[in-house]
Amino acid sequence: MNDLLQKLEGINIRFIEVGKQIVDPEIIADMKRYIKLNKEYKDLDEIVKVYHEYKSLIDNLESSKEMLKEETDPEMREMAKMEIDELETKRPAMEEEIKMMLIPKDPEDDKRAIMELRAGTGGDEACICVEDCFRMYTMFFKERGWKYEVLNSNEGTVKGYREISMEIDAPAAYGVLKFESGVHRVQRVPETESQGRVHTSAITVAVLPEAEEVDFELNMSDVRRDTYRASGAGGQHVNKTESAIRLTHIPTGVVSECQDGRSQHKNYDKALSILRSRLYQIELEKLENERSEHRKSLVSTGDRSAKIRTYNYPQGRITDHRINKTMYNLSSFMNGDIQGMIDALKMAGNAEKLKNSEEN
Repeated sequence: MNDLLQKLEGINIRFIEVGKQIVDPEIIADMKRYIKLNKEYKDLDEIVKVYHEYKSLIDNLESSKEMLKEETDPEMREMAKMEIDELETKRPAMEEEIKMMLIPKDPEDDKRAIMELRAGTGGDEACICVEDCFRMYTMFFKERGWKYEVLNSNEGTVKGYREISMEIDAPAAYGVLKFESGVHRVQRVPETESQGRVHTSAITVAVLPEAEEVDFELNMSDVRRDTYRASGAGGQHVNKTESAIRLTHIPTGVVSECQDGRSQHKNYDKALSILRSRLYQIELEKLENERSEHRKSLVSTGDRSAKIRTYNYPQGRITDHRINKTMYNLSSFMNGDIQGMIDALKMAGNAEKLKNSEEN
């Protein structure tokens, strides 16, 4: 049996095992375990279907080769040869598809996402860059038909935002956006610069998988809740009532805020969702660091202090430093045309995972 078929046999055994477990009353009673197994069953189902197709191809190939060995009738031998040629032609593409399917999938990829953009170095210009990138991402969401909601925002002193966070309500949003995490550097002549000199400013982008209660158990006795009056845009109502919520996780000092909703109750739910997602992300990063200590990933989502991309306005280019890819469509890119870069990053990530799985 070839190695690929052997791997698929193991997956098929696990699929049958999980199928039995998800109808077990004890497991159904344990909601957290049931949800996890149910998701695993759905993921394996796709691979098992391809496994049956591949097994059938290999079986037919072997029987045709056997026939060619034993058959003396010229017509039957010709039929066997044609069958072998056809199956050998199909085989490489199918094996390539299976290898891609066997790449270890990030279990967080199917989740919705929370995206946070913050001004870094560059003062007022960095705040303007946050606004520009916020617009870029929201135009991309609109193109894909994704819904999003601003959870919290702090305006800059002149223009733009010091920080803005939003929830992206779309299945698998995290899997699409996760490689956007990191430092984004912008090089351009600011509106306030009379000498025409190019300035460099930076913003940080963080993309978190939205954690549900089954993902991360948050002990509410560890959480301090404060209410305050919202600042910034939002009209008289927002500024007159204490509808803004700040939650502090006392053991870690992690803080989440939400002030953009009119209802204190809604702001509380959103702030809780952000807090749970941030704490969950800390856990995930610990795990990722443990796993990848011996191998530094090129397109890792863990290191948010790494400079990942440069937007150079004078040259009209965008360069992603992780995969050394440069595009010269800055104007359309800033209008949400970012799918090409996302696809290139995903491809690089998959190629890396494939190489790693073949080495192990």
